[in-house]
Amino acid sequence: MYIPALSTLTTVLIVVLVVLVIAMVALYFWGSRMQKRQASQREMIEANKQSVSLLVIDKKKLKLKEANLPGQAQIEAQTPWYMKRAKMPVVKVKIGPRVVNMIAEPEVYDILPVKQEVRAAISGIYILEVKGIRGNLIPKPRKKKWYERFQFWKKDKE
Repeated sequence: MYIPALSTLTTVLIVVLVVLVIAMVALYFWGSRMQKRQASQREMIEANKQSVSLLVIDKKKLKLKEANLPGQAQIEAQTPWYMKRAKMPVVKVKIGPRVVNMIAEPEVYDILPVKQEVRAAISGIYILEVKGIRGNLIPKPRKKKWYERFQFWKKDKE
């Protein structure tokens, strides 16, 4: 029985396909493991949640080294290498007599009013939820996507 030899292009394509399948399987298992780790961390954060009143002084997106968080050296040591260069939503708040820098959740950071007192749920140095003390917080309007800017014939739904 004669089996024809595969051309080099076919061999290369088969090898690339096998490598891609192996990479996809590895990413699947790595992602599921990271998802479990994140769920356990979220449970721990929810267990330590406290409700406090705080005054928001300033908010910025800073790198971890520039954030000047409490326990900075320990935080930098525990942070993965791929997150050290990323900018984080840092909020300077006054809790009682102390002025502290804290990290806010991204969705909380967007609605956090500057120079106003708010009621917030915090866990350690993380701001998890925000409620307004005097009235409701005004959410920022939804940013238009790039293709929505060019649709002149449709009316805005805002």
